[in-house]
Amino acid sequence: MTGAIWNLLLGLAWVTLSGDFSGLNLVVGLVFGYIALLLIEPQVEALKGYPARIPRILGFIGFFIKELLMANLKVGFDILTPPWHMSPGVIAMPLAARTELEITMVANLISLTPGTLSLDVSDDRKVLYIHAMFLDDEEELRRNLKEMEYRALELFR
Repeated sequence: MTGAIWNLLLGLAWVTLSGDFSGLNLVVGLVFGYIALLLIEPQVEALKGYPARIPRILGFIGFFIKELLMANLKVGFDILTPPWHMSPGVIAMPLAARTELEITMVANLISLTPGTLSLDVSDDRKVLYIHAMFLDDEEELRRNLKEMEYRALELFR
């Protein structure tokens, strides 16, 4: 978290010192700030691991957009074609997430994806119950959801 705050402060300093208060200039400042933090990371203990998070975050965003697009196409196709192809059902997915923040993040990412909805978490916080619109292959769905969970947990751990 410290690295993100420093990166934002460096980006804002860039914008202020350059006198150009545009969004593009802020992005340039954030990139230069990231490079500066990357260079000083070995000397500053509070920045350990920060430079490695940015590529993981960008990779996750790309992965989630791809999953979101594919799910939207599948749901849209099912809505637009006369015979419905859905076979709804509920599955239980064991969680690798342990903290409240991790469980909430995973449950919300699953609910954001069209065709799936997080229903409940077990009392021991080890199982997430999910309603799926397309439950043709339960194991494949579970694998896809575990992949999403794994990539989301990479951002926090």
